[in-house]
Amino acid sequence: MKKHLKYHHLAIPTTVPREGEVYLEEFKVYVVGYDTNPYGVEWMRFELDSPLPELVKTIPHIAFEVDDLAAEIEGKDVLIEPNSPSEGVTVAFIVHNGSPIEFLQYDKRREKEEMVLEKLTDEIVDFYTNLPQHPVMKKVTPGEIRNHLAVNYDFSNPIPLDHVMDDVSQMMREWIVQTTHPRYFGLFNPTSTLASITADTFVALYNPQLAAWSHAPAANEIEQFVLKYLMGYFGFEPSSSHAAFTTGGAEANLSAVLAALTHRFPNYDEHGLAQALSAQPRIYLSAEAHDSFVKIAHITGLGRKSLQVIPVDDQLKMDMNALSVQYNKDKAAGYLPFLVVGTAGTTGAGIIDPLPELRDFCQSHGLWFHVDAAWGGAAVLSTRLRKYLQGIEGADSITFDAHKWLSVPMGAGMFFCKHNETVLKTFRVSTAYMPGKTSDTIDPYVSTIQWSRRFIGLKVFMTLAELGIHNLAARIEHQTAMGELLRQKLRESGWKILNETPLPLVCFTHPELNSQELSALLQQLYKEQNVWISEVYLNKQIHALRACITSFRTQEEDIVFLVKALKGAASHKL
Repeated sequence: MKKHLKYHHLAIPTTVPREGEVYLEEFKVYVVGYDTNPYGVEWMRFELDSPLPELVKTIPHIAFEVDDLAAEIEGKDVLIEPNSPSEGVTVAFIVHNGSPIEFLQYDKRREKEEMVLEKLTDEIVDFYTNLPQHPVMKKVTPGEIRNHLAVNYDFSNPIPLDHVMDDVSQMMREWIVQTTHPRYFGLFNPTSTLASITADTFVALYNPQLAAWSHAPAANEIEQFVLKYLMGYFGFEPSSSHAAFTTGGAEANLSAVLAALTHRFPNYDEHGLAQALSAQPRIYLSAEAHDSFVKIAHITGLGRKSLQVIPVDDQLKMDMNALSVQYNKDKAAGYLPFLVVGTAGTTGAGIIDPLPELRDFCQSHGLWFHVDAAWGGAAVLSTRLRKYLQGIEGADSITFDAHKWLSVPMGAGMFFCKHNETVLKTFRVSTAYMPGKTSDTIDPYVSTIQWSRRFIGLKVFMTLAELGIHNLAARIEHQTAMGELLRQKLRESGWKILNETPLPLVCFTHPELNSQELSALLQQLYKEQNVWISEVYLNKQIHALRACITSFRTQEEDIVFLVKALKGAASHKL
């Protein structure tokens, strides 16, 4: 096999021996090799008197294309490598009749790097292709993992990268829940597209810094191109709106609260809560809303008691009557309502709040309307499902996570805001060390929470480019169909469905099992390691099992497998 050679014709002949020179006189070879290592330069000299053809057969450190020996010089199929265990670049000259005629360079490091990359490619292909044949999970204790790490990694001596890769691969296959598996019916962790895996590899390789537009023009423009395209599906006007990729839904929700505070209270940005607000602000959200807002209330200094949790109705949607009553009560008590959060696809049950009614309520009372569509927002891409998100176009801001239902790796959150100027006021900053602004652009570090920014949007761009919007929508609809099939199969097997949603998330229980028995059933499933579902308390009190279709690879046979596994686990209790 020909290795990594670079050929350079030498215009200036010389007869002075130098490091890395090779002399071919008649059939004699003289090698002076050198190699660098962490301790300096290592010199070696070998005088090889054997005829060249015999030399090739007996000395492994000089390798040729054996079939081309007759043209070993003219055909340039010559590789010369010094006899050294260390790595580095090997340089050689081919000299004829005392004058160098060719310069060869062999990079041993590059060969090893390409071997590592080939191993990485094999790992991706093997895991991506054969995952359905693997268990969804395997049991492991914290002690097992800690002992393995302590025994194998003291970080005092280097370990070949390919060995580390083998070990990490084994740990990932054995000691995590395989969230990309078609029989993982858990949280919103999808099977990643091959395009998005490739994209994250590109991002790690080039490692662009997106804080300033001028530092990564292509990356910033790719992100904005994708965001403006998706913005249209939410009914936002790109010319007057703002959008940015975020680390996830929590950051996007935090961005919404900060923008709403800045918009509603003009002096908040300069003077903060204490001076700009005469009373405690109020945020309204349902009992099923995401708990990231609890942290956000703390982080922003609003205080957790600023959250006013509104009861849900019998369909687990925010109760509009309860919202109106609470709002009037808070106004009378001197509170400062400023934000209402509607959820499009709750984490627990996939419920979509009454978005049109919330839009109208917020508009009539001058409140900021934020829609947390981290998971369910993908429904706008489907002509069949889009109707369920009617009213989202009236939001002031939207959270949407591509890493939940667009089949890309974590994290790929997005924040959309209808008020561009408000966002710029919220995150504005002036520095003496960042590059100057490029005209007709906005630097992300002055328009988002983050400063140094990863190229998050490439995986979304490459997934959209590879699949096209219609195929991506078809995958979303397929998963929705699998959700409907699961509901049907569960009912046929005697289970009771506890939530009603067009999204592929099913909460269920069995009329003959109590809460303790449901939990025991779940542990029995985990022991079998072939499926993964979770449990949830709807409205903080109704105990249910929860299964969500998260993978575009999930097919009817996987649904049938799950229902059969549930029946088998339940047979121990019924």
